[in-house]
Amino acid sequence: MPDSTNKTTKPTDPVHIHDLELDIELPKTHHLSNDIAVHAVPVPDPEIAVHTRDLLKFKLRLNQNEITSISGALAGFIAGVVVCPLDVAKTRFQAQGTLHKYTGPLQALEKIWSEEGIRGLYRGIVPITCGYFPTWMIYFTCYERFKKIYSINLNLNDNLSYFASAISSGIISSTLTNPIWVVKTRLMLQMDNGKSLLNNTYYNGTFDAFRKMYKLEGLKVFYQGLLPSYFGLAHVAIQFPLYENFKRLLNISNNELIVMNDESNKLNNFLKFILASSLSKMIASSITYPHEILRTRLQLANDNPAYKNENQFRSLIRVCKSIIKLEGFKGFYSGFLINLARTVPASAVTMVSFEYFREYFQRFSI
Repeated sequence: MPDSTNKTTKPTDPVHIHDLELDIELPKTHHLSNDIAVHAVPVPDPEIAVHTRDLLKFKLRLNQNEITSISGALAGFIAGVVVCPLDVAKTRFQAQGTLHKYTGPLQALEKIWSEEGIRGLYRGIVPITCGYFPTWMIYFTCYERFKKIYSINLNLNDNLSYFASAISSGIISSTLTNPIWVVKTRLMLQMDNGKSLLNNTYYNGTFDAFRKMYKLEGLKVFYQGLLPSYFGLAHVAIQFPLYENFKRLLNISNNELIVMNDESNKLNNFLKFILASSLSKMIASSITYPHEILRTRLQLANDNPAYKNENQFRSLIRVCKSIIKLEGFKGFYSGFLINLARTVPASAVTMVSFEYFREYFQRFSI
């Protein structure tokens, strides 16, 4: 075999590839033409090549419906983490009834922080984060399917199709994920002293709560508050048409949030986007907020002997009468300001995050 150590080399002329000049030194004994030299690139490691092929296959499998579902789930997850402390304060404020432990939104946050620290502000974070993924995945998957059913099979116009699809999808996602939100409410009412705000049962985490609630109260406890949550579907029926109209009024589009080159215009468009989502959320929340109070109270009603073995409609009427008698009509808006402080930022975070995730996955899937 010839001794390769004695080979002399000399630089070849620069190789031009699509106007890109590369200075490559090739052995004299292997002097190649420019066309062939273009292909004389080191072959990647086989494992990397296989991984790359798998990644490309994955890209091709992501269709538009899947992109929408995944983007919505991730955006909801981020919003849940960001606003969890406000959600804890809101839940306790709603559930206290006439106890008056918390007198206002800021006082509730301060009291929870001083008595329980950061852990108290993030009670229920596990069911929140676990809940947003299936909720939005189910919702968007059903939404796309129902749009086809209502628009093609039933010949509904676009607006009626969107409205009916939102309601139908909301019913399915609310029914399937209600147990998670019931557990979340129970966990948020617990304090570090080993007591709950309204009952004597203490749960050592999410799975312990599922186990104890099922053992002590039966399967039906996980569907407390489901009926008023159906009434709450009016919220999305109000919010999203308003949101689309505000976007049209402010002259913004979904894609401009990411693709605009001018930084000042991009910031301006970004702020308009937040404004549209915030205004639509505020109006929808103002109209539909009482159902939040009823849902929270019904989720806790199973601990009250007066409500046991009673169907949800009767329980709903009983809770309404109790609120009017003890708190007046203003009781239906207990914690409304802290709810706005929670839902408005959550809506902005969700919508903006959704646009970024959707744009990323769309590029990734091309």
